[in-house]
Amino acid sequence: MRISSLLSALCAISMASATPKTVEVSIQPIEAAAKPAPLAEIAFDLASSGEPSIESYDAPDLPEDTKTVRIGLYDSKAKAWTSGTTVASVENFSKGYSPHIILSVDAQGQVVSAALKGVRIDAGQTRDFGPKAMVIGATKGTQPQLNKPIALSAEGKKLPDEPEKSFLQKYWWAIAIGAVVLLGGAGGEK
Repeated sequence: MRISSLLSALCAISMASATPKTVEVSIQPIEAAAKPAPLAEIAFDLASSGEPSIESYDAPDLPEDTKTVRIGLYDSKAKAWTSGTTVASVENFSKGYSPHIILSVDAQGQVVSAALKGVRIDAGQTRDFGPKAMVIGATKGTQPQLNKPIALSAEGKKLPDEPEKSFLQKYWWAIAIGAVVLLGGAGGEK
């Protein structure tokens, strides 16, 4: 009985994590005292290697004097930002630029931060001018390569480095073996 309940729990967890997650990215002008407005709705699934998709995108209607905007995930019920926010220039939305929304997620799939960058488009190279989304998952960084531990003196100070040995100090034993071979093999024929 316990094994079947364990298997059903594992299946439920795997099915719950396999469903795509949808988040709403919001935008707020920094200079004006405006409320955050929805910018895009993005669906992504960390379990699959597929690209995230933009379910909806509303081009921002910003006041003329706005120069910078805040981008992030905003909870309208709690009236608080639920992720890290970034500041972007309104030039990212100007003509000739395609907005790219970047979501940083942790290992559990929770959005840690949202960012936006405008990518210059060349009409001769591409016909896809719409916004794009990218999800960056948390990965384990490289571990430092550690050398031998630092030797300390009795007072707790670092010992001075040993001076580099000369060629004779390093290979005296090889020179001695070579000399024995030369002297031992010299008087064989008469």
